[in-house]
Amino acid sequence: MALATVNLRAVTSWVGIARLFAVVLSCIAFSLVASTGDFRGPYGTWCMFTWCFCFAVTLLVLVLELLELYPKLPLSWDDFTSAFSMLATLMIFTTSVVFPSTFISSPCSGSKCARQAAATTVSCLCFLAYALEVGLTRAKPGDISSFLSTVPGLLKVFEAYVACLIFSLLDTYYLEAGLQWCVAVYSICFIITLLIIIFTIGRCLTYMPCPLEKMLVGYNALALGMYITATVLWPLYSFRNRNRPDPCGRNCWWDRHLGVTFLTIFNLIAYLVDLVYSTRMVFIRAPP
Repeated sequence: MALATVNLRAVTSWVGIARLFAVVLSCIAFSLVASTGDFRGPYGTWCMFTWCFCFAVTLLVLVLELLELYPKLPLSWDDFTSAFSMLATLMIFTTSVVFPSTFISSPCSGSKCARQAAATTVSCLCFLAYALEVGLTRAKPGDISSFLSTVPGLLKVFEAYVACLIFSLLDTYYLEAGLQWCVAVYSICFIITLLIIIFTIGRCLTYMPCPLEKMLVGYNALALGMYITATVLWPLYSFRNRNRPDPCGRNCWWDRHLGVTFLTIFNLIAYLVDLVYSTRMVFIRAPP
């Protein structure tokens, strides 16, 4: 009977230690919030999902690496773990901002508020653990063996995540043709970026008729141009002859459109940096 191989480096290396901290901290975070019983609504559901999702996937990654079962999976393990750690970093960061701003009121008093504040602190520490993992697993300059661990690969995860945040804030875009174009930009770029991530993890890029680096340069240039138009058109059509309502509540359309404006700018910058790095990968080779 064959015995399972145990790889202790999965939990004793710096990356393994960072993952262990992430597992423990995410578990503590959702346990503290669950003990308060106050996590209803879309924002509370999102926060609980983030902590539970990151806890479960990180624990699965640790078990698969500890027992050395990951080589049997039909995917690029390094690309998968790099993409997930980047995604978890972004999700935990968003949750660490959304949860206290939504559920912790001022003045803060009582055991319930103390547990919510503790959960926020633990969530921030969990974000640092995942950010450390991203830093430890990021590919060195010139190394493209694991694309999603390079700067362009990590930016692809960032771009897709920001697009998801934009989608969550959209409401009355169908009233203006300019806003419809902006939503088309967000959707097209999100779908293509997501396909690049999936094809990379699934080892399907070898079937593409052109090299990945050259394809990325062309796509990033196109996405950058499209996002430039969205950066101009979205605030133009959203706020033209429309003042901020007073009062403007939690789900105020003005705040949502302002959030989309800033997120569009973030993705514009991300695609610009992505284009610069992708161009360097193609035209500026590291000396042998």
